[in-house]
Amino acid sequence: VHDLSISVPKSCVYGFLGPNGAGKSTTLKMILGLIKKDSGEIKLFGEKVSNKNLLNLLHQTGSLIENPGGYPHLTGLENMQIIAKLKGVKEAEIEKALKTVRLYEQRDKKLAAYSLGMKQRLGIAMALLGNPKLLILDEPTNGLDPAGIKEIRRLLGSLASSGITVMVSSHSLGEIDRIATVLGIMSHGRLLFQGTRAELMSASAPDTLLDCSDPYAAARLLTVQGRAPIREHTLLRVPNLTRETTADVVALLVREGIGVHGVRQEEQSLEDVFMALTRGGGL
Repeated sequence: VHDLSISVPKSCVYGFLGPNGAGKSTTLKMILGLIKKDSGEIKLFGEKVSNKNLLNLLHQTGSLIENPGGYPHLTGLENMQIIAKLKGVKEAEIEKALKTVRLYEQRDKKLAAYSLGMKQRLGIAMALLGNPKLLILDEPTNGLDPAGIKEIRRLLGSLASSGITVMVSSHSLGEIDRIATVLGIMSHGRLLFQGTRAELMSASAPDTLLDCSDPYAAARLLTVQGRAPIREHTLLRVPNLTRETTADVVALLVREGIGVHGVRQEEQSLEDVFMALTRGGGL
């Protein structure tokens, strides 16, 4: 992780995104005090984390890092009772947490009989014990089927609506795009982007497609101008054109006697922007 600076707003779902190996889990473990940072500072709830206050601040957080734990030979309820005792919280909270993740009716079933999605939800229920202000989840949808992913999405949205700040990491933008209100994107240990979905879309200019009467001559002309177009049959694909520079390119071609029959920007999905950003190493 290199010179990382992130800010997670209160009561939001912060989507912490990046390819496998980007540094997401390392960052989350540093926040939780599981890995010692080399330099810099971490603030939780506006307070600088130190050896003196770490435990007190962590009591206000809940986390699920990597795979959920638990004893397979015990029931879901018995596993929750163990965590409640370790956290020093009343057993009355167990019922509330299990109902929040929709596992109360399965509380007496042994953990070994739980599906992967149920185990993930039980892990989140364990993290919710103690009424945390901040919930940190590392790849909570890993290995889940579409129904399981949808259930986790619903749950995280519900938690944020109740006032809990949720920071969730994932290597797949599509999994949390529908619920994350703020996105942070990492690659190779560096933060490439932080902001809203709309800001992410506007941060990447889609390619512009030009339909020309003489694409060969147009390509030579634009290459001299440093535009580096790509020929695709009768079309030219020109990267990184704004509205203003598109008008300049069209005017240049027309002045040189090259007819421009059509101009359009290629449609981009959020996934396209995410992939281009993480593969390219930054904006």
